[in-house]
Amino acid sequence: MTKNIDALNASFMSKRAANFVPLSPLSFLKRTAELYPERVSLIYGNRKYHWQNTYERCVKLAGALQKNGLQKGEVVTVIAANTPEMFECQFAVAMAGGVLNTVNIRLDAQTIAYIFEHAEPKILIADTSFSSAIKDAMLQSKHTNFKIIDIIDEQDATSLSSNPIGSCTYEHLINQGDANFDWQLPDDEWDAICLNYTSGTGGLPKGVVYHHRGAYLMAMGTIPAWQMQMHPTYLYTVPMFHCNGWGHAWMMTLLAGTVICTRQLTAEAIFEQIKTHKITHFGGAPIILGMLVNAPQNIQFQPDWPVQVMTAGAPPPAAIVQKIEALGFTVMQVYGLTETYGHVVQCVWQPEWDELDFSEQAAIKAQQGVKFTHTEMVDIIDGATHHSVPADGNTIGEIIIRSNTIMKGYHKNKEATEESFKDGFFRSGDLAVRHKSGYIEIKDRLKDIIISGGENISSVELENVLFRHEDIAFAAVVAKKDEKWGETPCAFVEMKPGTSASEADIIAFCRQHLAGFKIPKTIIFQEIPKTSTGKIQKYLLRQSLKSLK
Repeated sequence: MTKNIDALNASFMSKRAANFVPLSPLSFLKRTAELYPERVSLIYGNRKYHWQNTYERCVKLAGALQKNGLQKGEVVTVIAANTPEMFECQFAVAMAGGVLNTVNIRLDAQTIAYIFEHAEPKILIADTSFSSAIKDAMLQSKHTNFKIIDIIDEQDATSLSSNPIGSCTYEHLINQGDANFDWQLPDDEWDAICLNYTSGTGGLPKGVVYHHRGAYLMAMGTIPAWQMQMHPTYLYTVPMFHCNGWGHAWMMTLLAGTVICTRQLTAEAIFEQIKTHKITHFGGAPIILGMLVNAPQNIQFQPDWPVQVMTAGAPPPAAIVQKIEALGFTVMQVYGLTETYGHVVQCVWQPEWDELDFSEQAAIKAQQGVKFTHTEMVDIIDGATHHSVPADGNTIGEIIIRSNTIMKGYHKNKEATEESFKDGFFRSGDLAVRHKSGYIEIKDRLKDIIISGGENISSVELENVLFRHEDIAFAAVVAKKDEKWGETPCAFVEMKPGTSASEADIIAFCRQHLAGFKIPKTIIFQEIPKTSTGKIQKYLLRQSLKSLK
């Protein structure tokens, strides 16, 4: 037996060029350009490209980046909206051997300055709409030794009217490139492909490093999970600076689909794009879904063809899921983090649930579900015993993950990397329960759980109830210090226009749906601060509480 095993693993049967090719999403672009050169790749307003165009532009951009001094492993920072330039950078930077760092366009100058110092880019590609913030950031940053390339968006008034700050324009840079540039796949699929920064819901963002292998597998794994066929039409409402737009740029390239780019994230713009381009798929945080269901009826559009929606970022209230599906969209809830390239868990629909009523179906679809095909292990463990929690839908524990789509680590932060990977899996910091079905449901972040009189209160549970109130557009619940109970729930609510519910009305509504100890003791009416990806910035709400007497 031993001899047979040795023979099966003989040294002459080793990895070689013929039987081992590094996994990289770059291979998707070349294949699609060869097979479907005339199919439409990108549409942005009056701009339209075909896959051969997109491939050639990426190749030329990659060559031009090298001509401008980019060396292997160096960072190219991009600050841009969801335009074709941002899509092209998802491929071209890696084709040049660089590492793509896309930056949240809504960050303040101080945070951008921090990212410049931390990422140390060699080249900055930026839409002139953000020139003012970038100039302010450069005044505050110790790292400004980078070449700047301007994206001038002729379809955006702000971009056109803003002063360029670069040495040349993006189109001029592409024209410096060679369509025959001999780009290569990475020597090692573990090489860094992207440097993404966390959304900053808890303060300064951390730099998360992705590798080519994980990017390839994320794209591959999403296709069966979303039951996708070739040539979908995808509306890019997910910011491409966030987890590389959930990896959907790579996935859509693999499927030779058509990507509709948009700068405008308004209900009117989204409905219009769905109608004009007959969109089949789009993604977005629950804030996007909430915006659509709360839009005036004269703006809303109900398609007569299937439209699939992937939602993630925060647990969507069942009421929002129910309302968006009533408009004719089919929602799939997914879960992930920047550290996991985006989604690694999905709510797979089971046929027997078709018999449930609409509200019960919506409650299930609000669950995060089970692991993706590319996710090896997802479990929920007790914080004290480190044992798996029972599947009772009640016992809360921390989500842990093991997958090929887990980050290499945190850039320049060994301590945080080791802490995240402690015990042989990635510790998410998210609290959840497991239902009898085996599906998981997030209850809170570790730092967001409210402990009142020794009882654990899920802020997510309270928020779900508040979202069911017909006058509330957005809600967030945080812990408020209390002399008697230690902490009590404090609800921040953003009301729909023209509504007049009082604090007493909202507390009375909560009393109908919650145990007494879970009812918010304080209601604060204000606009809820959110990141551009739709995540509520609870740390800002906590800070505001400290200033209240």
